[in-house]
Amino acid sequence: MDSDRMHHAAVASGPGPLLSAVERLERAPYADPVIRQLRRAVRAVPLGPVRDVLHGRPLGHPAHPLMVQIPIGTWLSAALLDLGPGRCRAAHVLIGAGLAAAAPAAVAGWVDWAELPPEQARTGLVHALGNTTAVVLYASSFAARTQGRVLRGKALGMAGLAVVSAAGALGGHLAYRQAAGANHAEQVTHLVRDGWHHLGAVAAFPVGRAVRARVDDVDVLVVRESGGAVRALADRCAHMAGPLAEGEIADGCVRCPWHGSVFRLADGWNVRGPATAPQPAFDTRIVDGHVEARLQHGHHRRPPTG
Repeated sequence: MDSDRMHHAAVASGPGPLLSAVERLERAPYADPVIRQLRRAVRAVPLGPVRDVLHGRPLGHPAHPLMVQIPIGTWLSAALLDLGPGRCRAAHVLIGAGLAAAAPAAVAGWVDWAELPPEQARTGLVHALGNTTAVVLYASSFAARTQGRVLRGKALGMAGLAVVSAAGALGGHLAYRQAAGANHAEQVTHLVRDGWHHLGAVAAFPVGRAVRARVDDVDVLVVRESGGAVRALADRCAHMAGPLAEGEIADGCVRCPWHGSVFRLADGWNVRGPATAPQPAFDTRIVDGHVEARLQHGHHRRPPTG
């Protein structure tokens, strides 16, 4: 009886129609040619250091989710005012403020989107199209209100709120289900034990070359410099878990081969995005011709065992 109930519960608790539809969207390759063209166009815009600001590198996390709070908040407030008597002018102002704030939020979103892998990019494209539709509806609402067509303005505003809410749900799926914008190296601090760990003989690490070693359950990028110093970082990039050991080593830094994030070998600092978090770094020492490493102070969380 218990096994039968468990079987029926497992069947009944599968993904619902909405989640199934989103999962099909992730797997559908139909828009991939358009995505490739859009990705090249966004990357080609000469933003310079502003690109890292839009990614949110100074904040330590993506800026786009923070920036969208303004248009969503003003538009929701406008909808609440529209439900009551009067307050038409206040709702009009709020919608205009939301439209002004939506532009920089959209730019930040597109800059992040251009560095996503295919599954996230497909979801993100529909998310962006939904938000664009909402902006068009709110712009039309603003225009209608300006012309004194208040009822039409209210109807367009409510339609815009419905669309931006659906697009926001997709954005939540993108961030929390697909981990777009998350720190993909955060788990390192929970996996590495305290103390020194053996990486290998010094001869196993040729000068100037990236070599992959392992500490506990974590892959580690190891580089021996010409002066004799040995540098070690967690191998999987904080941005989207790209293999840093396959990246370019230059000027005391490593460049991720997937999306171009640059990390300083000495301490893992993210010199350039799209990564918004630094890379976990290790102290190293040489003992009897062998390289040992331990997680740098400030990174460690897991207690020693035994």
